Amino acid sequence: MAPSKVLTGARVVLPTGIEDDGRLVVDGTRIADTAPAGAETIDVTGHWLVPGFVDLHNHGGGGASFAGSADDVLTAVHTHRRHGTTTLVASTVTEDMGVLTKQAGLLSELAEQGEIAGIHFEGPFISPCRKGAHSEALLRHPDPAEVRKLIEAARGQAKMVTLAAELPGGIDSVRLLAEHGVIAAIGHTDATYEQTVEAIDAGATVATHLFNAMPPVGHRAPGPITALLEDERVTVELINDGVHLHPAALQLAFHHAGASRVAFITDAMDAAGSADGRYLLGPLEVEVADGVARLVEGGSIAGSTLTLDRAFRRAVTVDRLPVQDVVAALSANPARLLGLDDRVGSLEPGKDADLVLLDEDFALKGVMRRGAWVVDPQLG
Repeated sequence: MAPSKVLTGARVVLPTGIEDDGRLVVDGTRIADTAPAGAETIDVTGHWLVPGFVDLHNHGGGGASFAGSADDVLTAVHTHRRHGTTTLVASTVTEDMGVLTKQAGLLSELAEQGEIAGIHFEGPFISPCRKGAHSEALLRHPDPAEVRKLIEAARGQAKMVTLAAELPGGIDSVRLLAEHGVIAAIGHTDATYEQTVEAIDAGATVATHLFNAMPPVGHRAPGPITALLEDERVTVELINDGVHLHPAALQLAFHHAGASRVAFITDAMDAAGSADGRYLLGPLEVEVADGVARLVEGGSIAGSTLTLDRAFRRAVTVDRLPVQDVVAALSANPARLLGLDDRVGSLEPGKDADLVLLDEDFALKGVMRRGAWVVDPQLG
């Protein structure tokens, strides 16, 4: 078990507000009220302490993907941990159903071991009109029987399925997911406003990377974006890398959804935390240049190379969002959505000691997961 620690002097972001010259006690793997005898004191004056980040939507990193071997999955997980993501849901991409069920079996084992927080199936139940970086040849309608196969293959570890609810079987599949306690996410969709409202009423609660891979807002055809932003039951994913969204679109989402309904995600692929070059996203080849991932054939954006520490820094320094709102979008909101907010998502006694140390300029200087340093504090 990790030794007990008392972190002092930082600006600590708590659910109740920002505590200047704060004090955080870590006893073993958990946050505690009082420090046990002999606890190590670490002075982190001049820094921020925020909860570990929770990523709902991530395909890989460090040159490895969640479609690979167990070692590949762990390489990707550990890459993102070093960037502050202490809780991560592994996302798949569209593949043959046999391949996806096999992936689900491997990922469910790693979820049972506590390495990942579950599985997000992005595809194959999405629209060919808005396929993005998914193979059109492998897309299929969201037949509830096939959706059920994926859920069963995940052995209780399926957390979310992205689908286009306007396709045949879409609404019934949304209902099936809701009945099984799996998040139905609307994305890669060509739905109308009315079809999206129907999907939300059937139980859909997430907008997969809002604005991307869906029709734009029109004054006569408001489309899915309007329906997803206006409904208080929906959490909207945003990729804040400066590529997927114009800053004004991000501000629009925060203004209409409010800080409690936004979840920053990476949608990261293999190249996150790695070098430019050629990679595979599912069966499709991707070229990464200057940190931007695009399909070799067609040029569509193919996920991101984002890490959540960069999303945090950009949100505060470029988008000028309040620190507490950014912490909510990176930690509390996704933790609550996943039903994990009794353990992670905020710095409160009894919860896992998952935290990120940032300097005054919001650069990452330390990461702790369950009481152990993943990135040792850099205090010089």
